[in-house]
Amino acid sequence: MVFVTGDLHGNFERFKPKYFPEQARMTKQDIMICAGDFGGVWFGDSRDDETLDWLERLPFTLAFVCGNHENYDALERYPVAEWHGGKVHRIRPHVLHLMRGQIFELEGYRFFTMGGAKSHDTDHRINHISWWRQELPSDEEYSEALQNLDRCGWQVDYVITHCAPTSIARMESRHNEADRLTDFLQKIRDKTDYHYWLFGHYHDNRMIDARHILLWEQIVQIC
Repeated sequence: MVFVTGDLHGNFERFKPKYFPEQARMTKQDIMICAGDFGGVWFGDSRDDETLDWLERLPFTLAFVCGNHENYDALERYPVAEWHGGKVHRIRPHVLHLMRGQIFELEGYRFFTMGGAKSHDTDHRINHISWWRQELPSDEEYSEALQNLDRCGWQVDYVITHCAPTSIARMESRHNEADRLTDFLQKIRDKTDYHYWLFGHYHDNRMIDARHILLWEQIVQIC
C-alpha cells in the first residue's frame, strides 16, 4: 500500500495509532509519502535522533520529498542510495528522502518526485540557520529531472511535489506567486502523461480537480 500526506513540520502526531489506525495492517513494504516540509532532520545532530528513531519503529516505510522548511545542510550529509529505481538520502533504513527529479517504481506504478519550494519570508530568516538556499532545485537537479522523464517517455502514474505548477499555485490564497520551480512544474504538467499529482505547501486539504490533490493533515491511500 502507498499513502500520501501533506506537510509535517516535524510534528508526527498523525502517525500515532489513534489517528492512523490503518497502520495495524501495514508492514515495512508499505509506504507513507510526505509531500514536503518533513522537518524531521532539523538540527543536524543528536537532537534529531529520538524522533528519527521513533519514525524508524513505525510499521511502515516513511518517505518524503523536501519542502522549503528543511535543513538542507543536514539532509545532504546523509548517504545517497538507490531505492526502487531512484535516488534517496537514507536517513534511517526505513526513513528516506526522495531526491529531486527521480522516478521510483512502487507497487507497479511510476512516481516522479520534485521537492522544494520558494519561501516568502526570507527577510526574517537566516541562511543555513532558519532558511536554506537549497530549498529551490539546482540547475543539475532540473536537468536530471528532464533526463529521467525523457528516459520513461514522459509517462508516469503519480507526481509528488511540495509546491504546485504555476497555474495551480496562482489559484491559492497563500504562496500564490510564480517562480522558477512553479514554472518548471507547469512545463512538466503540460508535457507529462500522468494520472494524479499530489502536493502540499498551501496548508489545505482539497481536490483542485480530478487529477490534482492538495494535502495538509489528511492522509490518503493512493494504491
